Amino acid sequence: MSAAPEGGRVAVTGAGGGLGRVVVADLAAHGWSVLALDRTPPPGWTGDFVSVDLTDYGQVVEVLAGATDDRGPRVDAVVHLAAIPASGLVPNGATFRNNAPATYNVFQAARLAGIKSVVWASSETLLGIPFETPPPYVPLDEEYRVRPESTYSLVKALEEEMAHHFCRWDSELTMTGLRFSNVMSVDKYAAFPSFDADVAARKWNLWGYIDARDGAQAVRLSLQRAEAGVEVFIIANADTVMSRSSADLVAEVFPGVEVRKELAEHETLLSIDKARRVLGYDPQHSWRGEVGFPPANL
Repeated sequence: MSAAPEGGRVAVTGAGGGLGRVVVADLAAHGWSVLALDRTPPPGWTGDFVSVDLTDYGQVVEVLAGATDDRGPRVDAVVHLAAIPASGLVPNGATFRNNAPATYNVFQAARLAGIKSVVWASSETLLGIPFETPPPYVPLDEEYRVRPESTYSLVKALEEEMAHHFCRWDSELTMTGLRFSNVMSVDKYAAFPSFDADVAARKWNLWGYIDARDGAQAVRLSLQRAEAGVEVFIIANADTVMSRSSADLVAEVFPGVEVRKELAEHETLLSIDKARRVLGYDPQHSWRGEVGFPPANL
């Protein structure tokens, strides 16, 4: 099995979102022919765009089969980022009614269209966020059973389970789930130094984040993954959002939680070791450089 051809045709759902707009620009800059899918186009996007309701299976089939207006070229790969992006934005039933069918429709339509490379946005919330029950150990990795604590996260758990079975049904299919941390754009970084005032304010995700540009890197690298089957990866930046040391944060807020390695001063507590090893993921951005803080000690 080979990866989707770089420079091929990739459909990106949720293309107008905070991460999606960065992903479509990054993929286009690296030679992909990008079909942006959303309700409205990404700001400033001048490439191909189709407005689509992902909860309507027929629309998704048409778009991924390249049948829109009877002229669309075949899609080689899919990046599925679209979703109601968090709990509490709409009632739980509405979150489930949108997110679960949309993901099933994308997965099944891709299968019907013969697409063999699917990357989708899973979530750090599967790790047990907001950690009202302390994490089992740190740094957290992909090796323990998921712990969804909300309807949004429950759907993400179902998506990962669906992916396992789609790959069982099709031995040539490559599916990659990216458990993104809290996605940040550069304009958000000015607030980061204030997080130090309350160590508990960001404990809900172990003080993690992902720069949207590094999130886009992870998507692009995932499209190059050639091995068939499903894999999931935590995708975070290499540092935390805090100026305090990671070891101090754990000792104060989660005393008694096992620390499984010697931590560098500002090392992320959301392990990206698997993403580094398998995908070649290498975060290039940090909030510290954007607001004049010293570089992280990693």
